[in-house]
Amino acid sequence: MASISERESREIEAANVSGATPVVLIHGLWLLPSSWDTWADFFRQAGYAPLTPDWPGDPETVAEARANPDVFAKVTLGQVADHTTGVIGALDKKPVVMGHSTGGLLAQTLAGRGLSAATVAIDPGVFRGVLPLPASVIKGVGPFLINPRTRGRAITLSFDQFKYGWTNALDEKESKELYDTYHVACSGIALVQMGNANLNPWTEAKADTKNPDRGPLLIVDGEKDHTVPWAIAHAAFKRQKRNPGVTEIKQMPNRGHSLTIDHGWQEVAQTALDFVKRFVPAKPS
Repeated sequence: MASISERESREIEAANVSGATPVVLIHGLWLLPSSWDTWADFFRQAGYAPLTPDWPGDPETVAEARANPDVFAKVTLGQVADHTTGVIGALDKKPVVMGHSTGGLLAQTLAGRGLSAATVAIDPGVFRGVLPLPASVIKGVGPFLINPRTRGRAITLSFDQFKYGWTNALDEKESKELYDTYHVACSGIALVQMGNANLNPWTEAKADTKNPDRGPLLIVDGEKDHTVPWAIAHAAFKRQKRNPGVTEIKQMPNRGHSLTIDHGWQEVAQTALDFVKRFVPAKPS
């Protein structure tokens, strides 16, 4: 398991000193922890203590990530889940866990381990048992999944691929701004792990949806998302509904996969905050 970085240690210490409920924000493929900066400020102002853990090997900045994309190449979902488990284990209070895209899958994985007081999975990646594979997904990531070399590579999206998979609900100007500001390479093996989740009984792309200690869960999905269309999010919801805990799903109209980082991010953050506040106060009594 990757060691906890100095930055992560500072966030853990700040959360523990504050006495507030921690909110662990897990990024997905093609982003860095800094993609959560606006969300971290939003939840801090709401009285919570935000943390934005790394994936093992994450560079500190987008510039560093683009200068050395190979650092992402072979990071597995299991490594990320275990590293984030270590971060959560250093907290004094059981946290809220939120994630976007692959981070949404990982949030459900951690909830299935009983580590989350409440969970929000936004445009969540596929885990074993989630079967739909809509045409937009095949068009967006299918070429990577059928390439046997993807498993050992870092994968970078072209701007056209980013526009189709992430910012199809936005205009050209904002699409280019988001690509230039946030996009980095991602782990090819993590992408393959999700793509093969239903073919591999031992996959790390999994979540224990029946654990009675899972806690309340909200799944959020963008209506126009090409990367995680409604069919995938709703299939995850149907599996999670078997849990005795509260399970809800919310579709965000006219939003694509970039909904956590584009101009409408605050609407999504408010939706997440409203759900969390129903179950987990910012300052436990």
